[in-house]
Amino acid sequence: MTERYVVHVPFAAPTPATARILARTAARTLARLPQVDVAEATVSAEDDQIVQSRLFCDRLLGGGRRCALRAEHQTPCAAVVTPDDPEADGTDPAALRVSEPAG
Repeated sequence: MTERYVVHVPFAAPTPATARILARTAARTLARLPQVDVAEATVSAEDDQIVQSRLFCDRLLGGGRRCALRAEHQTPCAAVVTPDDPEADGTDPAALRVSEPAG
């Protein structure tokens, strides 16, 4: 039996919303690996890891497919996220860059 593990990767973000966008982007990138299950992906503040926010809706759609939209989406569920989807993050990757702290 193969065991499951969790990767904890701290990162900096200016707001919780930006942190969720960055975490979803990382999860979707890793989802290309067959060993990775993003359905349970969550994000938390480094100093409050007990409080975790789900990244994806993951509602069962039938035919073995699940909703790929963000957890808090308002539109009907969709199995595939497209760039023109109103529930896609729609964030320019450059907006996710965080400047290094002075010092």
